[in-house]
Amino acid sequence: MAAAGKTKGGVPALGWWLMAVATVRLGLTWSGFFNPAALGSATYGEAQMTGVHGRTFGVWTLLSCTLTFLCALNLDNKPLYATTFMSFVYAYSHFLIENLVYQTSTVANLVTYAIVAGTLTSIVWMLLQWNSHGPRAANNKQH
Repeated sequence: MAAAGKTKGGVPALGWWLMAVATVRLGLTWSGFFNPAALGSATYGEAQMTGVHGRTFGVWTLLSCTLTFLCALNLDNKPLYATTFMSFVYAYSHFLIENLVYQTSTVANLVTYAIVAGTLTSIVWMLLQWNSHGPRAANNKQH
C-alpha cells in the first residue's frame, strides 16, 4: 500500500507540485535571457529591464528552479527543504517590497506572480507539510 500523499511512482503530491513550479520558473529563466524587455513589462509594469537585468533575473531564477527540482525529488532532506522554502519566501518578499516600497510593480503583477509562479501556494503547502517527510515522519507513522 502506498504511503499517504504519494502517487504510484512514489513521488508525493508536493513533489509533483514543486516540479511543476520549477518548470514554470524554467520558462521565466528563458525569458530573462532572451526577452528581457517583455519580461520587464510583464513583471514591473512600465519599468525598463536592460539585458544585464534580464540575465541577472535569469540566473537567479535558474538557481531557484534548480533548487526547487532538487527539493521536489528529495523532500526528506530537511536543509534542502528549508532552503527551498526560504527561496519562495525571499522571492515573494522581493516582489512585495518592489510593490509596496518602490512602487515598481502593480498589485496585478504581484497577484499574477503569486498564482502563475505558484509562490504562495508553495509557501503554504510546504509549511503544512514541514514535518511530513523524512525518517522522523516515517518513525511517527509506524507508532
